[in-house]
Amino acid sequence: MTPMSAQLPFDAGFGVYIHWPFCASKCPYCDFNSHVRHAPVDEARYVAAFRREIAHQAELAPGRTVSTIFLGGGTPSLMRPGTVGAILDAVAANWAVAPDVEVTLEANPTSVEAARLRGYRAAGVNRVSLGVQAMNDRDLVALGRLHSAEEAMAAVKVAASVFDRYSFDLIYARPDQTPGAWAAELKEAIGHAAEHLSLYQLTIEPGTMFERLRDAGKLVVPDADAARALYETTREVCEAHGLPAYEISNHARPGAECRHNLVYWRYGEYAGVGPGAHARLATATGRLALSTELVPENWLAKVEAEGHGVTEVERLSPESQGDEFLLMGLRLVEGVDQARYEALAGRTLDPRRIDDLARERLVERTPDGKLRVTREGFPVLDAIVADLAA
Repeated sequence: MTPMSAQLPFDAGFGVYIHWPFCASKCPYCDFNSHVRHAPVDEARYVAAFRREIAHQAELAPGRTVSTIFLGGGTPSLMRPGTVGAILDAVAANWAVAPDVEVTLEANPTSVEAARLRGYRAAGVNRVSLGVQAMNDRDLVALGRLHSAEEAMAAVKVAASVFDRYSFDLIYARPDQTPGAWAAELKEAIGHAAEHLSLYQLTIEPGTMFERLRDAGKLVVPDADAARALYETTREVCEAHGLPAYEISNHARPGAECRHNLVYWRYGEYAGVGPGAHARLATATGRLALSTELVPENWLAKVEAEGHGVTEVERLSPESQGDEFLLMGLRLVEGVDQARYEALAGRTLDPRRIDDLARERLVERTPDGKLRVTREGFPVLDAIVADLAA
């Protein structure tokens, strides 16, 4: 029997995130929990650990129906199809799985070939997301990618031949990038994209190689005004070609949005399994935030010894839930339901702050009572969230 508190008053679905932490190389801009190992990874041993951690989180969140599964990383396409199938079987052994479940696997162009993708499809994957990142070789080299532009487009073509649903990522606001060059690149990308693109502005993250290069004066990225111009180009080109933004960095034809990421942005419930994964679970004692051990070998040892790799469990206060709801939900073009914010946070949003932001044309109220960030507001989203949450 599902605990009463787990029955969310606003059903955003139940997702399962699986983190495969291994990569062939570490990209200089990446601050994700990814690791390079030169010795072969013991996939069978990791599968056994995934099974145990999935079972542990199912004990915390029983009776759910899984609406989405996302295999991220790292580079999940380095896994053998049989490994992916075993992990998906473990999910199905612990929860009910919806007939229309969305199962996404992230893949790098260097590890994509038709037989392998057909193996993933046979294992249960029905959507792939390809890390293309740029459409020219010069920028791919600068981004530390191992594939060429030709290889990337070949991988997209293969994905299109195997899956009905696929997406790929590009990074913009790269050094020396102009709006004109970005518009041309984006139009070329849209010609290869069936339904979805993820378009991320390059940010210099702490602890990355790009941070060290920038601090040494060897890397210069566009300033705030130039980055905003590139953002506007992104919105305009995608809208003109039928791929409007539904989230600050994601564009899709209507109905083709990534349902798993919508679970996050709509502040739904999700399990998080694998090294460095995070979860948000509604339990009889409240909404829990879980974090797992970051280092793969340490996670593996902890799961084998204790049955799970969880290192932190926090029971979120109403204030924290409200803050997270705003932080995630205001990324969406659809905005947030103020009544749900009140139910989570135990307080209302300050109408005076909303009015002030509305006068500056940074937010607006919708006819159905939602609060959303305007096109002008998205470039300063973090400041808007901080203002509303204060």
